[in-house]
Amino acid sequence: MSDAPSALMPSAGRPLSRRGIERLDLMLLCAEALDLNGGEAMVWLSEEMGMTDVLPNRVELWKRRCANPLRRATRRGALQPAEADALIRILTALADRLYPMLRSLLSSAEPPAITAQRWALFRGRLEELLRERFNLRRGAVQRLLDPQEGPGLSRELIQAMALSAGPGGFERLRASLLDAAS
Repeated sequence: MSDAPSALMPSAGRPLSRRGIERLDLMLLCAEALDLNGGEAMVWLSEEMGMTDVLPNRVELWKRRCANPLRRATRRGALQPAEADALIRILTALADRLYPMLRSLLSSAEPPAITAQRWALFRGRLEELLRERFNLRRGAVQRLLDPQEGPGLSRELIQAMALSAGPGGFERLRASLLDAAS
């Protein structure tokens, strides 16, 4: 992981918008949908990347993720830029690890039946996690669960994850999350 230094780089001080926090948490949820041990991997990566000063344990990691207003249980207060950067670094490391799966989902070289089966498995797990952890009355959650609109939104999240893999992934993802139009 070439863009994952042992210490967090200082943020420009610009916090993520509400929409940025939502997208970041949804991409982390997609990582959990792709990897059944995704939650444990996040905790392990936090420790491995030396982020224990920002995210000292699994409880603090989950508290930061609950800054997402789409969740069933949310926390008041802003996500600090250093906390957001830590979550972004964890997501880019997960994207590096999961890149073969991301690529197979997005590949047009595979037979359509295999691709459809992969998407169905992913969507089933993602919907299960959304129903378990998110407020189902929120419009954004309803759109993700919608059989017509949901697959396209899920694809956008997977594409964003794939683009955050590799060298420079942290900067690309942070810039996209800071962009008001994203």
